[in-house]
Amino acid sequence: MNKLISIILSSFILIQSLQIGIKDVMQLDELIEHAQFHKQEHGDSFIVFLSKHYGELKAEHTKNHQEEQNDHEQLPFQCQGYSVSMVAFLSHITSYNINRINFYSTTESNFHYINLYASLIEKEFLQPPRKA
Repeated sequence: MNKLISIILSSFILIQSLQIGIKDVMQLDELIEHAQFHKQEHGDSFIVFLSKHYGELKAEHTKNHQEEQNDHEQLPFQCQGYSVSMVAFLSHITSYNINRINFYSTTESNFHYINLYASLIEKEFLQPPRKA
């Protein structure tokens, strides 16, 4: 059971790191339909289809086939991942009148340690074997 839960949680982490959302999963049927269209019209295999829409042939395919642009926008995995981070550092110099508090320490101590721990067990717990 623990292995199953760890596999499921690892799969969720993998899917999130690849930025695959529910919308992309729901659009997989449109990906298959468009791949079948490319196979009928252009004779492309699935690998060539992926290269034309997600790989190195994408720019050329987009430029040559403007009439399919509406279909291309409906394909899954089209969102670009991005990250924005902003750092703002504001320096504002003010002068505050702070009254200093003086702390005095004494060297006299009135502390006596008394060991209140008592054990009924005379042997220590983790003893290595004495004879093999």
